[in-house]
Amino acid sequence: MTLYLPRTTTAQITEALMAERHSVGGGAMNMVLTLVIVTDEADHYDAVRAATEAGHEHPSRVVALIRRDPGAEPAIDAEIRRPGTSGPGEAVLLRLYGPLGQHADSVVTPLLVPDAPVVAWWPGVGPVDPADDPVGRLAQRRITDALRAPDPLRDLADRVANYRPGDTDLTWTRLTPWRSLLASAMDQPCGWVTSARVTAEDHYPSADLMASWLSDRLEVSVERASSHGPGLTEVRLTTEHGDITISRVDGRVATLSRFGQPDQTVALARRSASQALAEELRRLDADEIYESAARHLGASLTGSGG
Repeated sequence: MTLYLPRTTTAQITEALMAERHSVGGGAMNMVLTLVIVTDEADHYDAVRAATEAGHEHPSRVVALIRRDPGAEPAIDAEIRRPGTSGPGEAVLLRLYGPLGQHADSVVTPLLVPDAPVVAWWPGVGPVDPADDPVGRLAQRRITDALRAPDPLRDLADRVANYRPGDTDLTWTRLTPWRSLLASAMDQPCGWVTSARVTAEDHYPSADLMASWLSDRLEVSVERASSHGPGLTEVRLTTEHGDITISRVDGRVATLSRFGQPDQTVALARRSASQALAEELRRLDADEIYESAARHLGASLTGSGG
């Protein structure tokens, strides 16, 4: 069931949520967090769908703040989707007109699940300093996606410069399967890694984060090479005894090659937004490995004048 409240107020929305909660027998009592999505009309459908899919693992109250005509008179149109309509959680879509779009924190604060963590997500172009954003100040975790920016690497670099514990970016989350596979490949004796190369399509910031992570962890020089994609296509580690290579040309299946062993075919599909989001919702503490890799990337870009 979906309830529409045109030209409403936060008080009326809160009252409607309480009524919905009583009608389904508890509702928000089972919510583990509030996920606040800051988006626009063009991106909101895919973002809410991704949040709904992630909600099967993390029942949440999803509050989508959809900014509309900034020159209009202040107004709120609300859409409330009860549990069962949007997975195990509930969703509140708020279309904010006029200056309300710039003061979304005052609109969303009364709608946060009491005593539950808050996660803010910008599925499109996010703020340069998420922790200083009005909505970001309400959140323990702040999720952005530099890939959506006109200049992804510049966007990521600017955000790294403003990093605060709790910040993360989906360009990092997309690397988890690659990092896990590399760690598994290096479980067997391979000697010291002497250099590395990361190959991906141009303007793909996940590849630059991968190169930064390898350089930071292995303390070696890492080359960033270009390919036609899709996304990240190859990571090669050169060791004392030979190369370890993960190569993926179709975005779905990779070949793992190790010196002295037959090649292996492994599943390595590109991650959907809901998969990446669900992973980020599993942890509400600071991601120290991301912080280290991001700061290392920031230092290398500063040193190169990038």
